[in-house]
Amino acid sequence: MKTKKSIILGLFLLLTLTLIFSGLSLAKEYPRGTMEFIAPAGAGGGWDLTIRTVGKVLKDSKLVTVPMPITNRPGGGGGVNLAYLNGSKGSDRIISVYSPPLILINLNGSTNYSYRDTTPLARLITDYGVFVVAKNSKYNTIKEVMDALKKDPKSVKIGGTSSVGSMDHIQFLLIAKAAGVKNLKDIDYISFQGGSGPAQLLGGHIDLLSTGLGDVKALLDSGNLRALAQTGSKRVGKGVFATIPTVKEQGIEATFENWRGLFGAPGMPEYAQKYWRETIAKMVKTPEWQEACVRNNWTQSYADADEFKAFLDKVNQEYKSILKEIGMLKQ
Repeated sequence: MKTKKSIILGLFLLLTLTLIFSGLSLAKEYPRGTMEFIAPAGAGGGWDLTIRTVGKVLKDSKLVTVPMPITNRPGGGGGVNLAYLNGSKGSDRIISVYSPPLILINLNGSTNYSYRDTTPLARLITDYGVFVVAKNSKYNTIKEVMDALKKDPKSVKIGGTSSVGSMDHIQFLLIAKAAGVKNLKDIDYISFQGGSGPAQLLGGHIDLLSTGLGDVKALLDSGNLRALAQTGSKRVGKGVFATIPTVKEQGIEATFENWRGLFGAPGMPEYAQKYWRETIAKMVKTPEWQEACVRNNWTQSYADADEFKAFLDKVNQEYKSILKEIGMLKQ
């Protein structure tokens, strides 16, 4: 009997030691193979630009030498990708970018998954919203748009990249509410999650596009689009961005910040979390990253994983309050 117990104990200790040394080996050799960098939307939007920039900077600065191909996984305002992450629990090979929709699509009932079903790694930047129209639009100020909506909430067709009840929609409704527009639910909002919003605007299918500043820089520079207002508390950026008045400058007391950060799959191993936290902290100090932020007019707002988690808890409560105010809170 004692011999049998000794054999079982010996096997248990052997298995434990094998797992320990296996874990140490994984940590020492990580990362191996190919990483998967994900934009939870189509090509051309803010998520796509951010994750592609991160991958390029990591490669150019030689901080990461394994392949980091970009996958575009659109749908559900980020919900399709959230489901994918949760189907990949424990993976050490996935890095995804997210922003306010990560929280909003849960609060508005679009998905049962939330930011708690990810592994937050770092907040990187803050971008701001912008409201743009085609160059031949009859609207010249955001106030003119709001005046039209006060008379008839169906008179202006709004478009955005995020889903209904998510970021681009909510940032516009917040401004509209602050401007005194009633019947916010009656405002027509169309989601173009494949990144086709600017094309839809140029084609005359919508009257105004609610998006991020960095998403429409080329079209603003070319003169094909005109910006009516940006959502920061003060003007940000250089060049054409510096010419865009804030919503506040036009007498509407409201702001909206679009933070962006990096996340792993839920249950990401500790060794992978440690590696990416340290690597991202180094990345944001590189000249390549500094240049990218200037080029894209991003405001740097790096926060490590612990600070980022606390931030997510805070903004979750803020967004919940906003959605409740406009009657879109489902969770």
